[in-house]
Amino acid sequence: MKCPRPPHRGCESRTRRVPAALTGIALALGVVSTAAITLVSVPQEIEIGREANAQVKKKTAELRDPQVTAYIARVGQRLAKAAPGAKYPYAFSVADYREINAFSLPGGPVWINRGVLHASTNESQVVGVLAHEIAHIAQRHAADQLTKTLLAQWSLGALGAMLGNTGGAGTAQIAGAFVTNGVFLKFSRDDEREADRVGVQIMSKAGWDPRGMIDLLEVLRREQKRDPGAVSVFFSTHPSPQDRIAQLTAAIGRRRGGVRDSAQFRTIKLRLARMAPARPMR
Repeated sequence: MKCPRPPHRGCESRTRRVPAALTGIALALGVVSTAAITLVSVPQEIEIGREANAQVKKKTAELRDPQVTAYIARVGQRLAKAAPGAKYPYAFSVADYREINAFSLPGGPVWINRGVLHASTNESQVVGVLAHEIAHIAQRHAADQLTKTLLAQWSLGALGAMLGNTGGAGTAQIAGAFVTNGVFLKFSRDDEREADRVGVQIMSKAGWDPRGMIDLLEVLRREQKRDPGAVSVFFSTHPSPQDRIAQLTAAIGRRRGGVRDSAQFRTIKLRLARMAPARPMR
């Protein structure tokens, strides 16, 4: 079921919203699993993501160079137009950290570390990272994770009250709890596989060579041997490159074509090289 633009309350890209009372009965009877239910609507997901992003910005060293941020936003928005599902208000930020990592928040925000730009040898590799994170959002992985964790921590009554408090303390409470505990980063292996698969589709549709995603994983494998600290955060939240490379190779098959590099990417690489080194994450 696709959501119109903008998404309306109660419209979901992957699952229908289930009334809390019926959900409670279904769970009590063991009829469905929490993985099959998404209690968080698209508008609620967007609101929680905005609040979470505001909290992340307070804790993150953000690169504010206008040329670099404009480049990432331009690439990201081109990918976002090719993403399936609800039309989220995607937004892209660059964290001024040396480690190779990226993450997404519910409803649209995507962060990519400066370390990804430094390590990438062509544009399609950076695009592969962004496409993977966009796919997490498009497939509503954070909403599913929210549902599972919320059901485990709060009663349905308390959860309904918080989610119903649109624009109020409930949203801030939920976002704060999940940012503090890093819940938004803890996707399942199935979610990661799906993000790779859908990310490849997004890249291809937007006009980039999907093999860039495999190339970046090969870079990660080399960096793990050369500088383990640069990739330790990535490996703590993502499956091993070996497994992902095999699955992506099968998914891409003989697919060829698409942009691999650009003059804009080369210009950004040179600009970053002239800046003070990125700081380490703490």
